[in-house]
Amino acid sequence: MLAAEHRLRSSAEFTQVVRRGRRAGRPTLTAHLLVTSSGEPARAGLVVSKAIGGSVVRHRVARRLRHLLRDRVPGFAPGTLLVVRAAPPAATATSAELGADLDGALARLGAG
Repeated sequence: MLAAEHRLRSSAEFTQVVRRGRRAGRPTLTAHLLVTSSGEPARAGLVVSKAIGGSVVRHRVARRLRHLLRDRVPGFAPGTLLVVRAAPPAATATSAELGADLDGALARLGAG
């Protein structure tokens, strides 16, 4: 589980990160990163749409991504906002594949 202080919550925050942040895509996910000047802890959020699959599949993908983010987000610089959007291939990807794609996207964005 991602700690409460490291979660994006409002729709406006998600919209701000997706529209104003930088983006890096991988086969199973797309990461959007926005670095703000606020001194708040780094925060992250997930977007797992119905294009991924049924509710069981969506929740499995979300759990895997949350678990991967749990260890990475606290190490980001203060003021960092991250949105991870799962792509349809994430439904059949292993946790290792999701982790590799997440690390690749974060490295490309300069956050990891």
